Amino acid sequence: MPVKVLIVDDSPTIRKMIKFRLQRDLRTKVVGEACNADEARAAIKALDPDVLTLDVEMPGMSGIDFLGRLMRLRPMPVIMVSSETRRGSDIALEALSLGAIDCIGKPFGQGLAAAFDVLPDLVCAAAGANPRMVSQPRMVTGNHKFLWNGKIVLLGASTGGVDALQTVLAGFPENCPPTLIAQHMPEAFLASFARRLESKVAPRVSLATEGALLKQGAVLLAPGGHTHLALDHTNGLRCHIVEGSHSGGFRPSVDVLFRSAVPEAHNAVAAMLTGMGRDGADAMLQLRQAGARCLAQDEATSVVYGMPRAVAENGAAEVLLPIEAISGSIIDLCRKGK
Repeated sequence: MPVKVLIVDDSPTIRKMIKFRLQRDLRTKVVGEACNADEARAAIKALDPDVLTLDVEMPGMSGIDFLGRLMRLRPMPVIMVSSETRRGSDIALEALSLGAIDCIGKPFGQGLAAAFDVLPDLVCAAAGANPRMVSQPRMVTGNHKFLWNGKIVLLGASTGGVDALQTVLAGFPENCPPTLIAQHMPEAFLASFARRLESKVAPRVSLATEGALLKQGAVLLAPGGHTHLALDHTNGLRCHIVEGSHSGGFRPSVDVLFRSAVPEAHNAVAAMLTGMGRDGADAMLQLRQAGARCLAQDEATSVVYGMPRAVAENGAAEVLLPIEAISGSIIDLCRKGK
């Protein structure tokens, strides 16, 4: 049976574009539309959709307020649709922290229609997702007990990664190992995500830049857009921003990041977190075969058990852990004496 979708957006144009894109895919079926929270409430009761696409900004009750109530009273998979402005991106990330499955950008101009090309895949992934209320993890601020053994940390995430990465990084001390992250997300959202993490965790968090040196206590996110993040080994360990289109359909690519670290595998700890698809699975296997320690999030705590499943099935992950246990395991592997 196709996935039943309810479109909630105050813009008739956006609703029309979303509906047009979803109707072209036999896996999805648009069962209704709503332009505000009141209409959405009534439509959910009447139509029992599998997935909701929800506008962030609507007249009356905002999409954020509606999402918060929905996740308390009737948790269901929700994909947020937001403008790629700084304000829109900040609000979209707030929605993800409330339990939305994913967010999709709503740019203006010629790229508007193309922005929804990925929507059918997101809807199908969301239909099989595990929506859950997000608990705020406790931040680890002390650093007197952690002595670094020189290992670097690599993290890959996609759908559900906002909560997962915040949970992992909240367990990192201020003087954590140098950490590189590839999170599938639009470029504007990644800038907002870096700012959000910086305000909620002990280590320093920022977007990676070309030539940035890997330092203890620094967490660097792939900046996205038309680039991927890789590791440069030529003059100490530094960031290399690789120009290019999608890698395997994902941007920024976990595969590019993990594969670039294979020469440093003996000195690396990699973790694959929640997300759809199998981006990075083959590269993580290469990392493990070359001597890296490789972990993955378990099915019970993954919003979408796609990327972790891929590394479990191909043997790349040596252990599956609940998201709350991953930071402790990483820090233990990067502790002096290990």
